Amino acid sequence: MAAKRNPPPEQAPPSLRHIAVVMDGNGRWATRRLLPRSAGHKFGVDALKALVRGCIVQGVPVLTVFAFSSENWNRPADEVQGLMELFVQVLQRETATLVGQGVRLRFIGKREAFSDSLRELIGRAEADSASQDRLQLNIALNYGGRWDIVQAAQALAASGEPFSEDALGRHMCLAGLPEPDLLIRTGGEHRISNFLLWQLAYTELYFSDLLWPEFDEKALAAAIAEFARRERRYGGVPGQPVAAGLRVA
Repeated sequence: MAAKRNPPPEQAPPSLRHIAVVMDGNGRWATRRLLPRSAGHKFGVDALKALVRGCIVQGVPVLTVFAFSSENWNRPADEVQGLMELFVQVLQRETATLVGQGVRLRFIGKREAFSDSLRELIGRAEADSASQDRLQLNIALNYGGRWDIVQAAQALAASGEPFSEDALGRHMCLAGLPEPDLLIRTGGEHRISNFLLWQLAYTELYFSDLLWPEFDEKALAAAIAEFARRERRYGGVPGQPVAAGLRVA
């Protein structure tokens, strides 16, 4: 009698090339369990690892996560310090594993505010993973969408190139990558919080009541299934074919 085989995992639709995630709810998850907020961030790392695995299994080529916003410096000093230490620990511990999974790491945001040791680890992780092509993982650290637009405008002005949407887009942090097709935000909040303001113009938004440490591969599959049921029209009408890459309001 032939052994039963598990069915192959479902693949994300080909139109889903890029997922962006606001990983919200670590602190609330910890507080509800009478734990320090730092514990929530540590469990949040496990949720991120599950997200990476899920994207690899489902064949999603690009993932961008909001790890630390430019506004997060306003949090209590001990929480910010704990996050900085956690970033260092995670990079030291997980970079080799991610490289082994075929993940290319890229960090977007202002690095000047970070310690020398963290900046060194960021640079090393990007260099060590540069040849990987199974999943592009972009990690937004000290990032803000308004800052991204301003720095792109400054770079375009300095270049002397005529202003246009395409020209400005070439100077954004995620230039050269497809715009996000799906934004997932956990934690029950319904806002994008200054994340990828330029890039999210035509992105499908998915809000989950799960707190980030609760978000697993099953939850990711549910978000992708919801995305697959939606019709993206880019200003057209239902049933009208949309040309590849068209972004018309």
